[in-house]
Amino acid sequence: MTAQREWTGTTYGSRRLLESLIRLLRHVDTRVCYAFSSLFVIPVVMFLSRSRHYVYLYFRRHLGMSRLQAAWNDYRGHCLYGKMLIDKFAMYAGRRFDIKIEGGDNFNRLASGKDGFEILSSHIGCYEMAGYSLCSDHKPFNALVFSGEKATVMENRLRMFSSNHIKMIPVKSDMSHLFHINSAFGNGEIVSLPADRLFGSTKHFSLSFLGAQARFPAGPFILAAMHGVEVIAVNVMKTGVREYTVYVTPLNRDQGASQKEQARQLAANYVKELEKMVRRYPRQWFNYYDFWQDGHK
Repeated sequence: MTAQREWTGTTYGSRRLLESLIRLLRHVDTRVCYAFSSLFVIPVVMFLSRSRHYVYLYFRRHLGMSRLQAAWNDYRGHCLYGKMLIDKFAMYAGRRFDIKIEGGDNFNRLASGKDGFEILSSHIGCYEMAGYSLCSDHKPFNALVFSGEKATVMENRLRMFSSNHIKMIPVKSDMSHLFHINSAFGNGEIVSLPADRLFGSTKHFSLSFLGAQARFPAGPFILAAMHGVEVIAVNVMKTGVREYTVYVTPLNRDQGASQKEQARQLAANYVKELEKMVRRYPRQWFNYYDFWQDGHK
């Protein structure tokens, strides 16, 4: 069961292939790459990968689609993921996208204050685009990232984010990343954390999500409650060929409650917002493994 639930979280492809894609996108329109990916790459990836089974079940069992609808949306969802991956590398190549922000005043209010705050992200849409749009001139932005990501991706993120006061904190097995997070909160900085994958952690909240119980990591919510910082959920969705929309939503809790109860309230509100986004953009859900605890195979 454990092996079926794991997801490596790395970008497909060798360093040479990814660097070649960046060079190609300096000269070729992204729509050409979209078409090639949808017609040739994605069908092969789906045939070789077990992920198509889990995504199919997501559409079939959790969104109530027919077999034909689930299969078609499985393919379209993989194509959309491919487009966003191309967009990400197009940004590395110097291309620009139209990024709109809904609820940006929530971010600006916190960014202009003296206290640190927490941003919770999800593996839907393309959260990396937020790094090019949600910026603070005086408050450093610390983003927790998977340390096993490909070197090409990490190097280009560093290059692109350096001008926006964004620092990356790799998740380490020795838990040293927690020291950096605690230090950032203590210095009144911004901390961005993914809140929909366990990454091997045993501490979790079991919450109803799309009609079945799912495990969400307790760490991001406990950290916010422990440090007494405000929390916002940020989701970045592809809304056009060259357009993304950033949704910024504050997550409330009773700050008079115990830290444990505050953490649970934040988790519940986060999952509620996540479900709203997933239902609105069902093909932009990119957790390609057995996410739920309902036992469906």
